[in-house]
Amino acid sequence: MRLLFTTISLIAVTALCMASVPEKSIYLPGVDEDSMRVRLDESDLQPMEGIWYYPNEEMTLGIERYQGAHNVAYRIIFLGGIDPELLPGTVIGYIAPTAVKNKFQLWLYSQRDHLTLLKPMECVATLNNDASSLTFDPPHWRIKVRVNLARFLPTIFRSVSIIPEKEEEKVPIGFNKVYPEGGNGNPFTTIRYL
Repeated sequence: MRLLFTTISLIAVTALCMASVPEKSIYLPGVDEDSMRVRLDESDLQPMEGIWYYPNEEMTLGIERYQGAHNVAYRIIFLGGIDPELLPGTVIGYIAPTAVKNKFQLWLYSQRDHLTLLKPMECVATLNNDASSLTFDPPHWRIKVRVNLARFLPTIFRSVSIIPEKEEEKVPIGFNKVYPEGGNGNPFTTIRYL
């Protein structure tokens, strides 16, 4: 009975967390890189907010505060890139804070149905100390199958076992901040002498 209660509680908590992230992307008409700069200039920015470049997919993204859900603090908006079918202003993901200051829950949509993005995939993102890069390593899984042909003690050692294993860590991918510039008007990539 206790196991059943624990399982139901875990499912309920997982459903509550996922309920805050929409299953489908939304489109914000009129949002592009220029309008995002204006929106950012008119607000008191947090370190996460800004315009970011995602080199792996050659796209420019905006990250801004979002108040639509209880635990999601930011949304990621597509501003431009090489994908001709994705419209500027499409929300491609969400970010939520965690108990660790520089670690965040990151949801990026993983599937596409024409112009709509679907199936948010969750991973952990890390914001570096000067808030100039946001890196993440999406989950990588492989399955290990073990076959016991001898079937000695079959109640203990099953004849076929499937064991999921997480692959070794790979170099994380992520976003690089391009706007606003670093302290005193210098870009993040420029060395500032005092």
